[in-house]
Amino acid sequence: MTKLSVNINKIATIRNARGGDIPDVTVAAINCQRFGADGITVHPRPDERHITRKDVYDIKRIITTEYNIEGYPSEEFISLVCDVKPHQVTLVPDPPDAITSNAGWDTVSARSFLTEVIARFKKEGIRTSIFVDTRQANIEGAVLTGTDRVELYTEPYAKGYRKDPKAAVTPFVRAAEIARANGLGLNAGHDLNLENLALFSESIPWMEEVSIGHALISDALYLGLENTINMYKRLLFVPNR
Repeated sequence: MTKLSVNINKIATIRNARGGDIPDVTVAAINCQRFGADGITVHPRPDERHITRKDVYDIKRIITTEYNIEGYPSEEFISLVCDVKPHQVTLVPDPPDAITSNAGWDTVSARSFLTEVIARFKKEGIRTSIFVDTRQANIEGAVLTGTDRVELYTEPYAKGYRKDPKAAVTPFVRAAEIARANGLGLNAGHDLNLENLALFSESIPWMEEVSIGHALISDALYLGLENTINMYKRLLFVPNR
């Protein structure tokens, strides 16, 4: 079964709107795990507009599942990750002022940089994943960096899903097959939700992990966190995979 990692950045966004510690991201992480999440994802940014450095350390102390830290590999980010030592680090090419991740790496032009960064994380025993689009060159370029996994950037799938689900998922299946043929583990994330997740999961049953934040936390406002996590997990279960 594909694992569900819950990105709790939006919990921190609500907290930061008022200051203080309500809602408490540590309690949120504990509850997500208790309700069945297979992992917790955070994306600390330099301006700490949602997850803060303190949050990253606080969550490390209570994590009982898998901890995934994603972000742009600046020196500050690299130092933080190497100190915390999560199970996985996901590298995204976001500039500091990006609202959210909106593209994958050009692994061909960034190969030397990514190779050096990934070597530093591997030295610390941290599994690595690179955020990529579906282009074959970028997936094959990821192989050359030494990364363990790639995470498919799924916003184009989500945008195309309502118009033509089959056409939307086809390039992602092809990309997933290329990743598998090259020995890469496969994650996915961005704009996956209760409407489009089932087809994606059924089409790529060998995926190891999806990371979902905005949609899941938004759904939880209406449906409750425990119920929402269970609803997402059911969509990731593919019989006879």
